[in-house]
Order: sequence, then C-alpha cells, then structure tokens
Amino acid sequence: MPASISNYRIIPMDEHQAAEICEWRYDPPYNIYGWLPWEQMKALEVEFGSPTLRQEQYVAVLDAENMLAGFAQYFPMVGVTRLGLGMRPERCGHGTGSDFVRAIAEEARRRHPQNEIDLEVLTWNQRAIRAYKAAGFELTDTYERQTPDGRKPFHCMVYYPEH
Repeated sequence: MPASISNYRIIPMDEHQAAEICEWRYDPPYNIYGWLPWEQMKALEVEFGSPTLRQEQYVAVLDAENMLAGFAQYFPMVGVTRLGLGMRPERCGHGTGSDFVRAIAEEARRRHPQNEIDLEVLTWNQRAIRAYKAAGFELTDTYERQTPDGRKPFHCMVYYPEH
C-alpha cells in the first residue's frame, strides 16, 4: 500500500523506475553513488536488478507531481531496519533532503515500528549528514568497512524523531 508523508509518496519500485535510476549521474565526488547500466543490473540480478530484492526491499519515492524524486532500500536486520537511499541528482544540494529522508524513515517506522532505524554514510559526505541530522538522525558510531574501493570510514546514524 502506498504511503504518503509530507510531499512524498512511497510506492513499490517498478522496472521503469529502476532503469531510470541507473541513468542518474552525480557530480564528483558523489559520482561513486552511481549504478551499473540497467541491463547489466538485471543480468547480474544485483540490488534492484533482482526482481525479488526490488519487491522485498526497494521503493520509489515520488514528489507531489508524481515524478521520481528518489528511491530507498529497507534492508532488514535483526531488530533494525537499515536504510539505503538516493535522491535524483538535480534535486541534491537544494535544501529538500531532510523532508525526503524523513519520509523514508517514517515509512520504515510504519513498516516495522519495533525496529531501530539506521543508516550508514561516508564520513566525508557532509551534505548528506546535514540532511540526515535535520531529518532526526543522530551520529552513534564511526568505523571503517570494506567498499569496492577499499576500506573507508563511515558514520552510523540512528533515527530519533522525538529528539
């Protein structure tokens, strides 16, 4: 069932939306957040290229005009819903990130109210960190983890909307 929070509507991601997301290109240094070409994602069945993962974990985030504003992944862990998310590149850096993130976090809370909601963010990504803090996330831990480009430092941030 689609959820509507603030100016965003969260719906199951379809193949058309997944293919569109694969075409998004971010300016450096954010270009590391790009995806493989859609046909390759489907062939490898990675992330939202897998019909099962797309159905179980991924959603499209639509704006008030029903345009694709971004996506989210609700990654299930024991007692935790870990968020992955991305905003359409031309919408980034314009001060609308906190509402976008809050809509995604509230949908996670609606789906699994008993779970803690968290996310990981590279420590250099201050633009995202500002949006996450404005949306109600607090930094709880910093650690290194493996990425395709080697070990990188990450912050873990937890959603505390009542703070």
